[in-house]
Order: sequence, then C-alpha cells, then structure tokens
Amino acid sequence: MIPRYSPKEFVELWSEKSRYTTWLEVELAACEAMEAAGLVPSGTARSIRQKQIVLDPKRIEEIEATTRHDVIAFLTHVEELAGEPARWLHRGMTSSDVLDTSLALLLVRAADSLLGRTDRLIAALAGRAREHARTPMIGRSHGIHAEPTTFGVALAGHLAEVKRGRTRLVRAREEVAVGKIAGAVGTYAHLSPEIEEQALSALGLRAETVSTQVVARDHHAAFFNAMALLASAIERLATNVRHWQRTEVGEAEERFAKGQKGSSAMPHKRNPVLSENLCGLSRIVRAAVVPALENVALWHERDISHSSVERMIAPDATTTLAFMLERAAGLVEGLVVYPARLQQNLDQTGELFFSEAVMLALVHKGLPRQRAYEMVQRSAMRAFQGEGAFRGFLKEDGEISALLQPSEIDECFDLEHALRYATKLVERAINS
Repeated sequence: MIPRYSPKEFVELWSEKSRYTTWLEVELAACEAMEAAGLVPSGTARSIRQKQIVLDPKRIEEIEATTRHDVIAFLTHVEELAGEPARWLHRGMTSSDVLDTSLALLLVRAADSLLGRTDRLIAALAGRAREHARTPMIGRSHGIHAEPTTFGVALAGHLAEVKRGRTRLVRAREEVAVGKIAGAVGTYAHLSPEIEEQALSALGLRAETVSTQVVARDHHAAFFNAMALLASAIERLATNVRHWQRTEVGEAEERFAKGQKGSSAMPHKRNPVLSENLCGLSRIVRAAVVPALENVALWHERDISHSSVERMIAPDATTTLAFMLERAAGLVEGLVVYPARLQQNLDQTGELFFSEAVMLALVHKGLPRQRAYEMVQRSAMRAFQGEGAFRGFLKEDGEISALLQPSEIDECFDLEHALRYATKLVERAINS
C-alpha cells in the first residue's frame, strides 16, 4: 500500500494496531468459550477486558526480536499488560487459530467496505444509463462501426457486469468468513468442536470443516479471484472511457476541473488520466490471484509459505480495489457526454449499419440468406468506397428492386425501430 492509493479506512484496517487488536479479539472469544466449557476460570476474559489494555505494536516488535515468533511476542505483551489472568489465554490453541481467524475477520470487514463502495458505483452507472437510455450512438465490434445502440445501453452493460462482480464478492465474503480454534493439526486435542463453534459464532464466523492446522486456502483464493473480476469490470469501463475521449471520437470525456492541467508541456491537453489510472491499478488487484492460488498447496497439515504472501496481497489488493471503486464512481458521476458528437459519429457511416435489416427483408422475401448477404454487400462496399449513398444504391440495384419496393427499403432504415428496446435493456440492467 502507498498513501496515494490508500483510503484512510483501509490504512487503519490493515495497520499493526488493528492486526493485534483483532488477535486479542480472537483470544478473548476463545477464552470465553473455554470458560463456558469449564476449562478456564469463570470471569477470566471479563477481567482482561476490564483492564482496557492498550496494545503497543512497538513493544511487541521488541519482544519478537528475541522470540522470533510474532504470536508469542503478542501473548507476552498481553501478559505484561493484563497480568495473571492472561496466562489462560491461548489454552490448547496454536498460532494459526489466531492468525487465520483474525485474517478472516479482517477480510470480512474489508469486503463490507468494498461492497459499500461498489454500491456507489452501481448507483452512478444506473443513473447515467437511465439518463442516456435514448441517446443514440454507434455500436462497435473490432473497433469498427457495427449497428446502432445507445449510450445508456453501453453503460447498462457495464452496470450489469459490476452487479455480477458484487454478487461474486458477496459469495466470496461468505466463503472467507471461516476460522478455526482447533489446536495443533486441527484435532481439538485440548479443545472441542463445541468450544470452536461458540468462539467463532461470537465473532460472526463459522468453523472450517477440516482445518488441519490452518484454514484451507481455497477460501482465500476465491476471495482474491472475486476482487480481480470486479477490478477487471472497472478496467473495461475505463477502457471505453479512454476510447470515447479520443480526439477522433469525442463522444464523452472525464470531467475536467477548473484549474486542472493536462500536460506539463501542452496547455491544450485534456487527458483521460483517471481511466488510465484505473486500468493500471486493475493489474495490481489481478496480480494477487496467482499467489493466492499458489497458497492453496501447503505441505501436510501446514507450512507458512502462504503467510508472507498474504501479509502483502491482502492489504494491497483490498486497498487498491477500494480506491478503484471510489475513483470509478466519481468518474461515472462526472462523465461529460456529448450527444451531438455521438450523432455525428453515427451519421459518419452513411446508414451502412442498416445493412442487416435490408438483408433480412430479402430473406423474408424468400431469398437464401447468403445470396441476400452478397447482394446487400455489393451496394454497401460501393458506399464504403465513397461512390454514393447506400440507400440509393440499394434502390438502383435491379435484383433488389425486383424484390423490395422503395418504401420497403426505406422501412429498413428506421433508427427508432432499431433502438426500440433500448430503454427496456437499461431498466433490465437496473432492476436485475
């Protein structure tokens, strides 16, 4: 994480203070469950809570310099602050009980914050899609003019994709909300499944089915994959904005604020810097997927090859995606759309985009599809070369005019008919 791309909320979430506070949260929940089972003196957790101890990350680091073990250093520091009752903490537990359960809590909290930011992006896309549901534009395939669509339908496609990303993130949140209080190699040698269930339930988590010494990392891999897909959805949106803002296209652009500068050398520049930034940051989120997948294959009951990886990718990926979601929402909210330029680009094709309608009209007259295709293409290519108007060539073509009256050809050139379902598509995306 670097400050430039780090929302304050996520800086705090992944801070050392938050990390150790969450560890203590897990230890106390486990202690209370052990009290209920009669393994720990009643009131132990309450007496520690009442002391309102303030953990000192620097002190823990000092102890760890000697112990070379972070959880032992943490527990030693808690004993320094809480005194005699703290000796009952961690009874029958192993380090992964604390580490994996606390990681689950942090990822769940990160997911909740990401979902809130996703909702803002969804609302922005829905509002702009409805605003431009009937704003005609040319659709493109391979970057080439295809058939008409509307700017609202284009945004609705992004809306539907972001909504799918949200659904995946909700599922991933559920999948990663898994902890363990099962002891070394996960056999409850000095604990019980009931203690684990009570402790995890108090934390809002559920128990791993068979944990070995760690929670299986396929849970986490699913979480990082869901984030990567959401980041990719944002990148696709940003890529389209970058195209729309190109000088030769000019259909929409990022809002250019008063006092903003586009280039250190060229005063006239207005660049799609937000969109380009989003495309770059999406690579950071996706970069966490392969390490997360490689964390799945651990040796036997556990090793710690995954630990160093997660210390980096969990904060980086969640924080980066949070920043991306905020930036993407602001981008959509402030997007400047140019309907006149959209219409100008639509007209640039000279009605060639009605070629399919003419072909289908010929098919309905009984002509084989491929023959109809060739006949229409003949006129389309002449118009494409600048020899004249597509519609006029069709009416002059003897084979076509033998099957279609001029009025029937004109009916094929109906933009309203081509876009009659645009509003329905937008509303379907909004209401899905």
